[in-house]
Amino acid sequence: MPLTQKFAYLFSSTLGLSILIYLLRGFGIVTFLPGSILLGLMVLAIATFFIYSVLITKR
Repeated sequence: MPLTQKFAYLFSSTLGLSILIYLLRGFGIVTFLPGSILLGLMVLAIATFFIYSVLITKR
């Protein structure tokens, strides 16, 4: 598996997980999780997006 596909998979999974946790916290189902976990997931998704976009342009 090439490096770009790994970062694409990591980006999509972190983005999906952060959206899921955001929605579950909004509905009041997962209220015991601190906001720093959600913030960390969003920062990780943004960072992997930037790394993935840099890797795509180097082709």
